Amino acid sequence: MSDYLMLGSKKFNSRLIVGTGKYESPEIMKQCFEESGVEVVTVAVRRVNLMDKSKESMLDHIDQERFLILPNTAGCYTAKDAIRYARLGREAGLSNLVKLEVIGDKRTLFPDNEALLEATRILVKEDFIVLPYTNDDPVVCKRLEEAGAAAVMPLGAPIGSGLGIQNPNNIRIILETVSIPVIVDAGVGTASDATIAMELGVDGILMNTGIAQAKDAVAMARAMRLAVESGRLAYQAGRIPKKLHAAASSPLEGMLT
Repeated sequence: MSDYLMLGSKKFNSRLIVGTGKYESPEIMKQCFEESGVEVVTVAVRRVNLMDKSKESMLDHIDQERFLILPNTAGCYTAKDAIRYARLGREAGLSNLVKLEVIGDKRTLFPDNEALLEATRILVKEDFIVLPYTNDDPVVCKRLEEAGAAAVMPLGAPIGSGLGIQNPNNIRIILETVSIPVIVDAGVGTASDATIAMELGVDGILMNTGIAQAKDAVAMARAMRLAVESGRLAYQAGRIPKKLHAAASSPLEGMLT
């Protein structure tokens, strides 16, 4: 394939990234990885036992020869905490990529963009490849790019809401505003949500709840893979313009009367 997702200098065929939380069992999680076709899975550093390697850890259920671990700073409410967990993840040998989350509100889980920018600037100086989770705000996304982020990850809707893409025009403006990859993160509930996001032209999608909490998580994982691939192909193909009135599929000119 020649159509790659680039994260820093790393190249991936799949444009879908999935999380590791909320699955019924580790076995279901592994089946979902297979059906989704992913190459990158994200793990909250807080959920990984970094100190006692003799105890069971989330990493025990992930084949790190096949999947790149993307550490994330989920659960952090200050720049200081997010930076600390990013460093812990790298020191434990996970990756120098980090999905950077700094939450500003416990009820909505919306990001604290001021703290997010602060943490991004510091981690970039420490040679992290920073992928910040942010609001669907073109101004903030531009600021994150200027701070050195390797991609921006605007939410499609609040985390775990399953509401789909609530502000498609904001996503379009972000795509016009930044020159780094745009990965929709949060809010995707079903396959059509993923297709809509990809048809906007985003570079990828990160999701967890939409797969893990589906009635049949394994089937939904496959549906999401197909939806992402379909949406990407449709975006590249170029849709027809929308028109208010009908336009005949067969030309009327030259028809026998």
